[in-house]
Amino acid sequence: MKLIGIENHEMKDKYPCRLPVWWGNIGDIGAHPDIKGVTGRKVILRIEKRFTRIERLMARVFRAPREVRRPLDWMNSLLWELCDGTNTFEEICHHLDSTFHEDIAPVVERTNRGIIHLKSQNLVTVLNQPFTGKWSIKRGIVPRNQNLEPLDPQFEIDIEEE
Repeated sequence: MKLIGIENHEMKDKYPCRLPVWWGNIGDIGAHPDIKGVTGRKVILRIEKRFTRIERLMARVFRAPREVRRPLDWMNSLLWELCDGTNTFEEICHHLDSTFHEDIAPVVERTNRGIIHLKSQNLVTVLNQPFTGKWSIKRGIVPRNQNLEPLDPQFEIDIEEE
């Protein structure tokens, strides 16, 4: 199926890739393409909060959490799993379109906006060539620049590779 607007899109041959961030899967399996590493389950991200000295004191007083847990919806979860640096933007659009059909229309624009949003949050980058494994993009890996506490089993977040 031909995607409207992909022919001359600036991202057509680019490779969106996750940056180092702790992530895992939650919930039941939903619609997804049959691709290695794509589960069809929702994704949850864990990101360490960075506090200034005063914020750290206030956080201690009010017992604020030291991390942000950010669950993604079905479409963004699939987008996250597809952004492994091996799929081009065009391939990702095709996978999302064949999975969500009219729910994601117009797929090229919505996929582009999704990647731009993840990029603005420093969660994704866009590469000109396929990802070569310079950093870890696997589930359950704490990035070197973060200090996350061990995961509490009560949250039932799956970090096992599929």
